[in-house]
Amino acid sequence: MYPFIRMFYGLWKTRRMPPLAPLDTHVSYHTCLPWDLDLWYELNNGRTLTLYDLGRIPLAQRAGIVPALRKNRWGLTIAGVSVRYRKRIRMMERIEMRSRMLGWDDRFVYLEQSMWKKDGTCANHALFRSAITGKDGIVSPALMAAELNIPQQSPDLPDWVQRWIDADATRPWPPGSA
Repeated sequence: MYPFIRMFYGLWKTRRMPPLAPLDTHVSYHTCLPWDLDLWYELNNGRTLTLYDLGRIPLAQRAGIVPALRKNRWGLTIAGVSVRYRKRIRMMERIEMRSRMLGWDDRFVYLEQSMWKKDGTCANHALFRSAITGKDGIVSPALMAAELNIPQQSPDLPDWVQRWIDADATRPWPPGSA
């Protein structure tokens, strides 16, 4: 089940935090609860993606993106993700999540998120491709930038992000068609 109570609690806490510039980092703290576990008593990989929502949506709220979405009747959807898992997160372990937007191209917004253990090691790291959606399909991120009064031209994306974009563009769609 989706963690609605945790999401609403996170948004409630976020309303007291100062606004962020769209490219700033939002830091939040989360605990791995019993229902977040897999058969090996560690944070389930699918639940990791769900918990990342608990960082991304408050980031969008603090950066002024949520009000712009509501004003224009736009939505956000995830259009791709790559996750690197490196350290286990166990039950009742508290983690620090860092969420930030890296930039955008003509169709998508790119975000990175990471979960950090108490000892300062990174447990996992994710790169997300997100699309702003409207009644006619994908909305150009430049329109969102204009709504936020920031430059419509994205900062340069890191090389590793651009290489991921390029590699993903060679992937056949639909699957099995090549």
